[in-house]
Amino acid sequence: MPEVTRRTALALLTGAATLAAAATTRLTTTARAASPAARRLRRARTARVDELLRRLTLDEKISLLHGAKDPQGLAGAGYLPGVPRLRIPPVRLADGPAGARVDKHPATALPAPVLLASAFDPGLARRYGQVIGREGRALGQDVLLSPMVNLIRTPYAGRNFETFSEDPLLTSDLVAEQIRGIQGEGLIATVKHFALNNQEHDRMTVDVHADEQTLRETEARGFESAVHARVGAVMSAYNKVNGTYAAENAPLLTRLLRDTWHFDGWVMSDWYAAHSTAAALAAGLDMEMPEGLRYGAALAKAVRDGSVPAAHVDRAVRRVLTTLARFGHLDDTPPARPGRDPRAGARVAYDVAVAGATLLRNEQHFLPLTPAVSSLAVIGPTATQPFVSGGGSAHVVPDHAAGPLDTLRARAGQPVRVTHALGEDLYGKPLPPTALAPATDLDAQGVAPGATFDYRGTLTATEGGEWTFTVHYSGERPTVRLDGTDLFPVRLGVNEFFAGGLTANAPDGLDVRRATLALTPGPHRLTVTAKGGAKGQLFRLRHTTGATRAADVAEAVRAARAAHTVVLFAHEDATEGQDRTTLALPGHQEALIDAVTAANPRTAVVLNTSSAVTMPWLERAPAVLQMYYPGQEGAAATTAVLYGDADPGGRLTQTYPADEDSHPVAGDPRRYPGSHGTEEYGEGIHTGHRWYDAHDVRPLFPFGHGLSYTTFAYEHLTATRVPGGVDVTLTVRNTGGRTGTTVAQVYAGPSPHLTLDQPRRLLAGYRRLELAPGDGRRVTLRVNDRTLSSWDPHAHRWTLGTGTRTLHAGTSSRDLPLTTRVDITPADAPADAEGPADARRPADRTAPGRA
Repeated sequence: MPEVTRRTALALLTGAATLAAAATTRLTTTARAASPAARRLRRARTARVDELLRRLTLDEKISLLHGAKDPQGLAGAGYLPGVPRLRIPPVRLADGPAGARVDKHPATALPAPVLLASAFDPGLARRYGQVIGREGRALGQDVLLSPMVNLIRTPYAGRNFETFSEDPLLTSDLVAEQIRGIQGEGLIATVKHFALNNQEHDRMTVDVHADEQTLRETEARGFESAVHARVGAVMSAYNKVNGTYAAENAPLLTRLLRDTWHFDGWVMSDWYAAHSTAAALAAGLDMEMPEGLRYGAALAKAVRDGSVPAAHVDRAVRRVLTTLARFGHLDDTPPARPGRDPRAGARVAYDVAVAGATLLRNEQHFLPLTPAVSSLAVIGPTATQPFVSGGGSAHVVPDHAAGPLDTLRARAGQPVRVTHALGEDLYGKPLPPTALAPATDLDAQGVAPGATFDYRGTLTATEGGEWTFTVHYSGERPTVRLDGTDLFPVRLGVNEFFAGGLTANAPDGLDVRRATLALTPGPHRLTVTAKGGAKGQLFRLRHTTGATRAADVAEAVRAARAAHTVVLFAHEDATEGQDRTTLALPGHQEALIDAVTAANPRTAVVLNTSSAVTMPWLERAPAVLQMYYPGQEGAAATTAVLYGDADPGGRLTQTYPADEDSHPVAGDPRRYPGSHGTEEYGEGIHTGHRWYDAHDVRPLFPFGHGLSYTTFAYEHLTATRVPGGVDVTLTVRNTGGRTGTTVAQVYAGPSPHLTLDQPRRLLAGYRRLELAPGDGRRVTLRVNDRTLSSWDPHAHRWTLGTGTRTLHAGTSSRDLPLTTRVDITPADAPADAEGPADARRPADRTAPGRA
């Protein structure tokens, strides 16, 4: 992509020379910069904003408060035109949870944020952010619409892969470091979606009810941490919160975000999420995206007729300009854009994928694969088709992406016979011309520019039962009708555009849509109409039936029987705009796993899923490796872990339920997906693993779970009260024969003195450790007073949980062999002080990152 040259700022200040000199100073994005040069720069930028507010006309001010179409087509997702008269530059916004998403331009496709979070490594989150920050700037973007920090509340949520965790502490640590990484490269980060946007079902309208304690102790903590990391922008959510749309919710946007947390950036709406003009602006929504339906002509009229105070417009404009100035966009010499560094991005993508690889099961040390594996059968469509990322605004076009089959073959070497079987067909088989009357070939139909292909005939179904039709197309989607029913109608809302990161496109890049229906044997009326458009197009109509599925499974079984070992890749393709309807693997993959494991019990299953899945086949698979959506380097990382070139470093950031009836929102439609337009957070503060503990429900795999190829011993737990928190110290030893990774986790029990609802155990601290064989380390984790406090909804403040508190340490929320106690007395500072949510590091030794 050609580099976008930013328009230089107009020198309106008498001290222009000072401003130009100060602009050469490295961009500072923290509030603690106190050097004389930094202070001069801040004063100059403030004066610049003041001068601009005096000179801007009302229409120019309003143009800075809503999106517009980018005349150059360079913006990834949104555009502000700037004000050429005053040399305020245009601003371009791009999606970016897993990489800078700029249409038709490749970028580093990083692993999904849920895989990043699985590393339990805030330092790695900063590196992740640095890659996106640099590439976003290199690709001509100024604002990143990321990170997403909504908690994983329901395993059905379609965007669980885009966020971090079910746990508030882990989430708050990671989002802060990712923001620092992004903004340290000069790209403005946007934390989203504020607040309680934890599902896609009815996300535009659902009214989410959560009490004050629940909000402050769970969902809000990540946003608070983002604010204290000085995030530049906040995106409001689509949904309502306690009766009012989030985009016009004054308790959220003003009282909590600004008055309590002192947020000093700007608030934008999610795309088409603004519902009013005066009410939204008064509540604290500064910018409407992506157009000006509410903040364009309607706002100008409202100011001129006096129904909206001009001061409200000035306040919003000041917030936008102040943030742009902070990042150097209004300086005489704005920061130069860097070039892309694809190699550096690829290194980070690989490191994250390995660090987050989560080994869920490994019976009798089945993994890693050894030289004894003389032949290997690799089964599944995602063995050859790289599963890089999920669908929707998180989907990134990578520079390159290999398939696991290629990397496994390369790693296995010449003596090992590596075969592949499809097992599950994602894209369909060609319709036999003899099944069509009149006979025709619908598998590779080219339509010339301006022409229309039209077929009217009969499809004869040779078998009844479930048929899946897939249409592949390069232009306007063909219209296919079977017995008068449109198989591929236009979908509502974003579902028309967001259809998955894997199954939405064929291997050759053609768009794909599917329709599954029951057919009776015999003739069916079929019509196909395809338009060539201006450029012409290629399309295919394919099918899958019980017979074709059986043939694919039979091929997989033959491959499994002929091999020493099997690696089976299973998938689930999630996307923005729709929730999952089941926790089971989609399609007929469970039957495939059953058949393959029956044919060869030496089968490892690799999961590429967005979130938790049920595993009725678990006891028949000796090893299960969760790789989520592993990014462009996912094949290499998966292969390295399978062969033991790297230790699986990931731990679950969400609890995996045993079945569909055993999770926090099961069996209660008021909790999910909502009843009569209202959703209730009835679980209260007991989110995720806290709910399983509160109700004594056994999960399939607990929060924090993950296996290593070596073994560790945890010993000698102590706890000491220190100003502002508790220092928890323990010894961890590698008792195995190889270098490996463990994540030491500390959980805190409730306070005996508080009458407020409290978790039975909550995550209070963690440390990622890599130890060589025989090595041991004495490590100290700081548990701060905020973590030991509860939100009092009556006093509207944090209250420290005093008394004797029990602390547990181990390797997951259910594997806690060590216990100690500590007496908590009131801290030197009041617990209700609104300090940083992630303030838990008085020294490097207590950092929750790598040890």
